[in-house]
Amino acid sequence: MGFAKDERKALCDALLEAGPESPTLCEGWDAHDLAVHVWIRENDPLAVSGAFIKPLAGVTEARSDAVRSRWTFAELVERIRRGPGLASVFAIPGLDELANTGEFFVHTEDVRRPAGLPPRDLGSEFEGYVAASLEKMAKPLMRDATCGIVFERTDVPETLRVKPGSSTVTVAGKPSELLLFAFGRMADADVELIGEPATVAKLTSTHQGF
Repeated sequence: MGFAKDERKALCDALLEAGPESPTLCEGWDAHDLAVHVWIRENDPLAVSGAFIKPLAGVTEARSDAVRSRWTFAELVERIRRGPGLASVFAIPGLDELANTGEFFVHTEDVRRPAGLPPRDLGSEFEGYVAASLEKMAKPLMRDATCGIVFERTDVPETLRVKPGSSTVTVAGKPSELLLFAFGRMADADVELIGEPATVAKLTSTHQGF
């Protein structure tokens, strides 16, 4: 299918169009920070571990600063565009598609939406791919939900029960928008939330995503 390749290109194009100081949907990060994160995720596993292991947070910060200093923003984006290095785990055939399609889509929108770039026409094949991915991704991403969650597609008649609960919120939208919601971009995802107002308010104030 090559969706990861397409989303990598879209991300790099958006980064360059928005510019290094453009804000993103990742709180506290500008576009340059996000580009550094993407490069490190693919090429520096030790630095990535600092995002999950607090004692290594200083390593992540130091290596991120080093990447920012090593190349200009445009050079860094070009390196991301080329794909992971041969020593990267993401260079394993098939892993790029599996691990990066959703990641790059979300980060592309992290850049595009605050910059006011126009919505993309993603097409039915991509939406179908994301819908299939949600079968595996939605439950761990929504594990912190304070209520039952149902995802309802608005492009085709299909629902996914993500999490049981005594009270339930239905999140309705295209699969790509449901993915953004699951990743925690709730205020910027084009979805409709259906449920008791208090339940919806608690969900949107506590869900973190990833």
